[in-house]
Amino acid sequence: MKLGVNIGYWGLGLSSADQLEIVQEAERLGYDSVWAAEAYGSDTATVLAWLAAQTSTIKIGSAIFQMPARSAAMTAMTAATLDQLSDGRMLLGIGSSGPQVAEGWHGQRFAKQLARTRDYVAVIRMALARERVQYEGETLVLPLPDGPGKALKLTISPVQERIPILLAAIGPKNTALAGEIADGWLPMLLSPEHLPELSKSLAEGAAKAGRSLDGFRITPSVSVLISDDQETARNAMRPFIGLYVGGMGSRDKNFYNQLMQRYGYEDAARKVQDLYLEGKKEEACNAIPGEFIDQVSLCGTEDVVRERIRIYREAGVHTLNLSPMAFDKESRLAQLRTVARLAEEAA
Repeated sequence: MKLGVNIGYWGLGLSSADQLEIVQEAERLGYDSVWAAEAYGSDTATVLAWLAAQTSTIKIGSAIFQMPARSAAMTAMTAATLDQLSDGRMLLGIGSSGPQVAEGWHGQRFAKQLARTRDYVAVIRMALARERVQYEGETLVLPLPDGPGKALKLTISPVQERIPILLAAIGPKNTALAGEIADGWLPMLLSPEHLPELSKSLAEGAAKAGRSLDGFRITPSVSVLISDDQETARNAMRPFIGLYVGGMGSRDKNFYNQLMQRYGYEDAARKVQDLYLEGKKEEACNAIPGEFIDQVSLCGTEDVVRERIRIYREAGVHTLNLSPMAFDKESRLAQLRTVARLAEEAA
């Protein structure tokens, strides 16, 4: 199992110099990849290009490029450009974002997500293969049939023969689609104990496509805080988990809340969401069961975290993409160094 570092959104609490030092130290420690995020602040592509110029071996990953923000062709152009700039280190993570960002920020309807993702990935594949893009799908037709457009092909070649495409997915249908059309899966709040059950959706999608999942990259984003005090570590996770389980999306369409329910925490998930949407955010975060936090994050003593790393590895995780829940440079560096050591010991 490989290690990655997720630097998240740019410009929130750390300077550019701090972030660069963290990524360069991760590279020195042998971390396989660095991933950057976007919502409605920093964009991922600019950050990855900047990091690629100042590193040499660590892979660069988008976690994620928001589909509503870019046409499929633009995503292919960006991925090919970053692959060239990094000499073949690009990992292309994409996702549909959520209804609030898609409709409120990008002006794109949040509808037909399965069909849209299928069409989007098909066009990216065609473009990166430097085929003339001529495509007719449920949500996307290229060229448009009633205008002067013509079928074009990408004018530059990626370094990699096939840039890996990973899908961010939570629900069973989206996860099955990842197994069908993608090279990897980017889950959040993944419990390794539930991975065998969740992987049934991946297998279902792979069977539909008549393909094997050998080499498929299960790459969960996992928050980490190593501390001698278990409750201190758990409490560091609460604001992040509370935001996603309680406040992400709408009451009727919160994929993370539904995931928590599928893990067996139905009552707690509803309580967290009710409190969060009532504006009682601290109460909502405190209502998250400690056992759930332990399942979906790396928190606690070195012995606890070492064992959890082993469990993720044995469950079949390809890359453990770590987000240190420490908010200054030195503390984040310390967390990354300790995890690297613990992962080696767990192996």
